[in-house]
Amino acid sequence: MVPNFENFWSECPWEDDLKYAKDVCNQVDVPLEVVHLTDEYWNNVVKDQTYFLSHLSQSQLKQLLFPLGCIPKDEVRKLATKFDLPNKDRKDSQGICFLGKIRFSEFVARHIGEREGVILEAETGDFLGKHRGFWFYTIGQRQGLRLPGGPWYVVEKDVKNNVVFVSRNYFSFDKRRRVFRVGSFKWLSGLPPGQTTQLQCKVRHGPGFYDCSLQMEVEADGQCHSAVVRISEDDQGLAAGQFAAFYEGRTCIGSGVILEFWDDQSFPVCTKALEIARMEDKSKIGNPVKIKVKPDNPQEVCDSAELASKTSQGNKKLKSCWH
Repeated sequence: MVPNFENFWSECPWEDDLKYAKDVCNQVDVPLEVVHLTDEYWNNVVKDQTYFLSHLSQSQLKQLLFPLGCIPKDEVRKLATKFDLPNKDRKDSQGICFLGKIRFSEFVARHIGEREGVILEAETGDFLGKHRGFWFYTIGQRQGLRLPGGPWYVVEKDVKNNVVFVSRNYFSFDKRRRVFRVGSFKWLSGLPPGQTTQLQCKVRHGPGFYDCSLQMEVEADGQCHSAVVRISEDDQGLAAGQFAAFYEGRTCIGSGVILEFWDDQSFPVCTKALEIARMEDKSKIGNPVKIKVKPDNPQEVCDSAELASKTSQGNKKLKSCWH
């Protein structure tokens, strides 16, 4: 047996991981082979854990090998303690560890780029400010908008026109987030489940499951390219572009991508906002409106463009201090 240490990301603090791997191999007297997979990672992004594995095909899954088998994490910890392995007390990794020390937004900006767009209030169509590109935001997101008088939440995105719609009333429409559409299916058996099959659904990484129904939509060509999913409870964080994984009992049977276009129960974006979003020359919109802050805030109005400018300048000063 030759254990492999795989280095996927050049900026990940892999030296610590390698040290632990060497210590463990020395203790159990087996050789260690270091395999650098940075280039392979770029060409075929690795996503482990069950929720992400749900979109793989059988041809991909049959080549996978799980060294720990079905042993859960707490049992692995116990075994590491039993055999007194050097990494028995090491803390679990948190967040997106392969990025190293850079922030996720910086990673996206570096490899996808930025394209300035406008932020519109969903209910009024008011121009509130600008953003760096719709791909930086997900439905339900609150952080990173840099708008006063909030909290503001991303409620919809116009991908074609690079427009982000926001609202302060996101949680007023929680009951509207029980139904969504999915497409781009990958069924592990090659066939979709029967219409009467009792299913569970997971819409993000984590322990939470919903009971759900899946109504396949038959297109003109006789194929099922999308489906309507109804989950048993309201969910505040459904986001287009993310995966919905489906389970029958404890068995994952496949997944689909939550579509960008919601059903008729999506957050209501007013006609004015939609018309502004379709304008080719966004410079005709004018300047951002002065946003009225909440009543409990002593400051009555604040220019969102000015605030964003000051925040940006402040961030630059902080970064200059760090470097």
